[in-house]
Amino acid sequence: MASARLNDGIPFPISFSFAGEPSSLCLELTPNIPPFTGEPLSVFFCDHFHFPLPPGHKFPLAKYRMLREELSNDCRFHLQPASLAGRDDILRVHSASYVDGFLEGSLDPPVMRRIGFPWSMELVRRTLASAGSTLLATKAALQSGFGGTLAGGTHHAYRSEGSGFCVFNDLAIAIAWARAEHGATRAAIVDLDVHQGDGTASLFEGDPDVFTLSLHGERNFPFRKQRSTLDVPLADGTGDNQYLAALQSALRRVWEFRPQIVFFQSGVDGLQTDRLGRLALTQAGLAQRDALVIGQACKAGLPFVITLGGGYSDPIEKTVEAHAQTFRIAASIYGTSLSLPVHHDHSCL
Repeated sequence: MASARLNDGIPFPISFSFAGEPSSLCLELTPNIPPFTGEPLSVFFCDHFHFPLPPGHKFPLAKYRMLREELSNDCRFHLQPASLAGRDDILRVHSASYVDGFLEGSLDPPVMRRIGFPWSMELVRRTLASAGSTLLATKAALQSGFGGTLAGGTHHAYRSEGSGFCVFNDLAIAIAWARAEHGATRAAIVDLDVHQGDGTASLFEGDPDVFTLSLHGERNFPFRKQRSTLDVPLADGTGDNQYLAALQSALRRVWEFRPQIVFFQSGVDGLQTDRLGRLALTQAGLAQRDALVIGQACKAGLPFVITLGGGYSDPIEKTVEAHAQTFRIAASIYGTSLSLPVHHDHSCL
């Protein structure tokens, strides 16, 4: 059983119950940060591979560097540069013609326009590093209980095409690796990006060993939705209370599935300050969201992987603050339990 204290100046208490039973994990927040005594979390980054974008491009490339810098002096994290994912790892998920076309720069222009980036060799290296960071985070989670990446969450990528700033689907690549190399057959994806994880849903539709949950804006991109295991469409302007009630209900289905590893697509584009989100979540609401997901997964002893997902707030500092908050909450919960053996106790959920 985990207990946790969050100490990053968030001015409200958090408490919640597991599947209707009395709350056994109370998260208390105070304005002062005490000495951290847990194990540092393994977190990987890929912004050391930069790629060019045209002036005025809406992709918030700077947030990755800013987030790494924000967490770099925090003793709760062991930040490490990601290596490049191998072609063989990617081919477990994507078609050879698509993979090689991207790596060689020979994809048709309409295919690249759908992805949303101009092709460059720098983009190739960054894309491979992003997938590589999720693979490393997955390895860390299976070894110690937790792994995170300051990138990834490229959930709009399909088997033979990309979309929405997503080239290769790192979540699917990591799950395929965990199955092939580690024998982890049952995985759950908790996708809380404001945009439906359509590529992920498509890749795993009909797969009984992968549970895909997506809470997303009903009227937001992608406008042609796919079928997740559980889709929870939300109306424009949905606020904290409605969102958290929907999430609590949906998570019960996830834990009933009995996953062996959980991937948290932790997009923060549901913030009311987000240019593309259309929801009305606050930073406090996102903290409650993160504590709910991370706390329940940790209480069940599940290996847990955080990928970054989207965030397009103006100013960009709001996005960075929200992403950093997710990882700090994870440190307060998983950082106290990494010295314990990873187990799979679902009886408490």
